[in-house]
Amino acid sequence: MKIGKLDKVELRELWKGEASDFTPWLAKDENIKQLGDTIQIELEVIEQEKNVGPFKADILCKNTIDDHYVLIENQLEKTDHTHLGQILTYAAGLDAVTIIWIARQFREEHRATIDWLNRITDEQFNFFGIEIEAYRIGDSPPAPLFQIVSKPNEWSRTIKSAASTQELTSTKVLNLEYWTAMKKYFEDQGTFLRHTKPLPQHWIYFALGKSHFRLSVVSSVRDNFLRVEFLITTENSKEDFRRLKEKYEQQSYEQISKDLIWDEIPEKKMSWVYLKKKANISDKSDWDNQHQWIMETLEQFDRFF
Repeated sequence: MKIGKLDKVELRELWKGEASDFTPWLAKDENIKQLGDTIQIELEVIEQEKNVGPFKADILCKNTIDDHYVLIENQLEKTDHTHLGQILTYAAGLDAVTIIWIARQFREEHRATIDWLNRITDEQFNFFGIEIEAYRIGDSPPAPLFQIVSKPNEWSRTIKSAASTQELTSTKVLNLEYWTAMKKYFEDQGTFLRHTKPLPQHWIYFALGKSHFRLSVVSSVRDNFLRVEFLITTENSKEDFRRLKEKYEQQSYEQISKDLIWDEIPEKKMSWVYLKKKANISDKSDWDNQHQWIMETLEQFDRFF
């Protein structure tokens, strides 16, 4: 078998200018998806060259799981103090945000600054340092490669934040351990599912790739059950629910489960479809089985809805 050789391609050969070439390229669906896959956040582009205070963010996105803003700052050269200052300005002007700084190469002092920002801020803020390179094999088209050089430490920040406000109960600690173990299980299985960071709470959200539609999982330590949910939070959630129910209810019983529950929830703004299962969340020896059921059910929901 013949194996090709990777040849590095200069970024300026592919994109002459950051604003004129690279930013429009990155904002395309297939390219922003590649970046999102790298950092495990599902991104939806809202606007290019978006004003944030006195500066313009190259790309403004939304995290489709929690609807928080994601700002992307591009730099096809080595990182510099000017771009660092812009990133600090963005963070100061927003209540909750993920900031992604993409550059050809990170100077050590700038990588260390991103690490520091992730240490001193709470989980409402996330900072990523990403280096971009491009390669080709023989005469093949050049392929970009995103590499993370700095990212949040989710576990330590979650514990630190929770400890600063209240002592974690044993149930909340178990919740955090449960979702963290689920995350590792999902990574080991190679699933396409994308979720919010594990937190000491009894629920976790998953991206569905559609605004105001999301998946979630609830684990009840007290009542011993798991529930996988398809949530409809659109402005006209009741109309959307009825339309989906009329068209897909019978089909959903055949393709997902006859035990699926369609519930409009008249007294609330949202509506949902869910599947429930008995499970002892406290039994860690059964976690792999529970996480397998969660993963398989979520994948069914994702494909169907």
